[in-house]
Amino acid sequence: MARIIESGNGNRRIIKMTTDDIVTIVSEYQRLVPRGTDYENTRNYLENAVLYIPEDI
Repeated sequence: MARIIESGNGNRRIIKMTTDDIVTIVSEYQRLVPRGTDYENTRNYLENAVLYIPEDI
């Protein structure tokens, strides 16, 4: 499960992900984007996609 790490400066946070988190993201990417899609079309497919990563609390 992902863990959010506060940066201390209030601007950005770091998300530490497990191997399972990465595999989940790659699986979702493969499900959403047809194989052999170029960069621009890949961005279009992913622009409207919503991906969630569970967070450790």
